[in-house]
Amino acid sequence: MQNLVDSQFELLNAVPDAVLLVRRDGTIAFTNGVAGELFGYTLSELLELQLEALVPGQSRARHVRHRDGFFSDPRVRPMGEGLELNGLRKDGTEFPVDIHLSTLATADGVLAICVVRDISRQKLVQLELEKALAEIGQLRDRLEAENIDLREKLGSTGVFKEIVGDSEPLKEVLNKVEHVAATDSTVLLLGETGTGKELIAQAIHTRSQRAQRPLVRVNCAALPGTLIESDLFGHEKGAFTGATDRRLGRFEMADGGTIFLDEIGDLAPELQSKLLRVLQSGEFERVGSGNTIKVDVRVVAATNRDLEDAMLHGSFRTDLYYRLNVFPITIPPLRQRKEDIPILAWFFVSKLEGRLGKKIRKIRRETMDALVAHDWPGNVRELEHAIERAMILSPASTLVVDQFSTPAAAGSTAPSEPSGHSLEQVERAHIIRTLEATGWRVKGKGNAAERLGLSESTLRYRMHKLGIIRPG
Repeated sequence: MQNLVDSQFELLNAVPDAVLLVRRDGTIAFTNGVAGELFGYTLSELLELQLEALVPGQSRARHVRHRDGFFSDPRVRPMGEGLELNGLRKDGTEFPVDIHLSTLATADGVLAICVVRDISRQKLVQLELEKALAEIGQLRDRLEAENIDLREKLGSTGVFKEIVGDSEPLKEVLNKVEHVAATDSTVLLLGETGTGKELIAQAIHTRSQRAQRPLVRVNCAALPGTLIESDLFGHEKGAFTGATDRRLGRFEMADGGTIFLDEIGDLAPELQSKLLRVLQSGEFERVGSGNTIKVDVRVVAATNRDLEDAMLHGSFRTDLYYRLNVFPITIPPLRQRKEDIPILAWFFVSKLEGRLGKKIRKIRRETMDALVAHDWPGNVRELEHAIERAMILSPASTLVVDQFSTPAAAGSTAPSEPSGHSLEQVERAHIIRTLEATGWRVKGKGNAAERLGLSESTLRYRMHKLGIIRPG
């Protein structure tokens, strides 16, 4: 036996894993240096042990049965694959191992060759990977749950979260939205500037069967006729000076979804016929192209103009008006739903607190009464801007009405705005100052209505109501 050990000692010590030669009775006949380091014994100590001494106590009975079975049917076999096997060190600590068995015939009988590999690092990597995968699974489940929750909210009253109020006129509008949203009918939104027509358009789209497709917005008054045509229908490369690339129009972008045509009353007459064709057939051509493009788009249009009056004066096509006016919804001005003003005021306070870094805890009763009493010619948008100005100027956590006043321009002959005056007095003075600054121009470039953020008709209405007459 010693001759065998001597002849193979150098070879076995070159193996990077622990090697133990075991007799049928479980005694260790030989071991290499790696085994001593792995199990924490000297070589002489290992040669005095039974192999079961290197096996945790709870596994020894099974290990003996396995050893007996192996010697009765000796074959090369791995023991670690699919099994949780541990080794036991001299200091009592356990560690995971893979064990491979084979046989060696000697003059003293058959020996089992046990090759033992420490797989602690592999197990650690595996555990870390399993932990990472578990965390990824939890994150995926949470994101899926949040997505489902968002969809459920959008499917109920969530689409109206920005449309604040509980007045009967507003409820009538939202009831119409509920009815028309599920259809593909063209909707015409009518109402003064600042009443929230874009929010209503968004609500119609979100409640429709096209909600997963885009809602594309177009301001028909923002661009001149030469550019609005390209914006709506797109253009080919070289169609005009500056057209260096082909461009998709808004109607193509909205294919399958909804297009919101804001300020439709300001659409240039030469484009009204092209828009009519799209509404009738869903067909158009890009600027500079003769190829017909067909799209499936739901149209929601909006205007603050009197389109019937525009038809009478020839500035708006009659056939286009009737094509748009399939399902009209008139959005009431804020002065017709004053009971919503307190709710809106607190809504804007909450909305602006984070951005402005200011906490408002109280709105005085006289302030709220003044807000409700005011007619708000700029409607909800004007109210929001007024709340924002007040929050900026309020020195403490209480919103007060006299913070809405705007300081008079230096050298102005317009009436001043002494603190404590009503909002109507403040408004009158502000309109007069703006009119003076623009040479009393109500229309045209740089006019007073534009500076005030009002339509021309609304400014004339406010001037009449407040008794503002141009001097001289």
